[in-house]
Amino acid sequence: MSGPDQTTTENIRQNPLHEVYSKFRVYYYRDVFRRIQSRELSLTTTEAYCIEVIGALGTPTINEFADFIDISAPNATYKVSSLIKKGYLKKVQSGTDKREFILQVTDKYYKYWNINKKYMDIVEDRLEKSLSPEEFELFNRIMRKISTEMMPEVPIPSSEGIDISANVDETKEDAE
Repeated sequence: MSGPDQTTTENIRQNPLHEVYSKFRVYYYRDVFRRIQSRELSLTTTEAYCIEVIGALGTPTINEFADFIDISAPNATYKVSSLIKKGYLKKVQSGTDKREFILQVTDKYYKYWNINKKYMDIVEDRLEKSLSPEEFELFNRIMRKISTEMMPEVPIPSSEGIDISANVDETKEDAE
């Protein structure tokens, strides 16, 4: 007899995209919780999710952030204020509209964000070593297609051409 939990587990095992996404997510969560418990990370889990979203959105306004995660502007302002106080975020006056402020992540964010990036870099290095150059290029084209064409509900800026590694001073070995 197969219950809902067993069926869900079977579906996950049959869907490599879901399996890979789950592995990245669980690795990230485990590391975030470890860093919170060791006091290395001064964020709550909710703040960790919020700063991740803001970082992925690029330089959103508070309203854009609030709209994206579907919360009220006052609630978003409260979360943003907390992240600013902890040094992960700053508000910068817009160059085009002096009444508007955009959110920018700080170097402290990039040190935190490196938790996830390091592991992705390790997996990418392993992938590049195990595939032919043609297979690796095909894989990257497919991933770009998934990102740009199959996920229109998540309009985050492309990471192509952006070198965020320059803001990170930790090494890949820390993730292994």
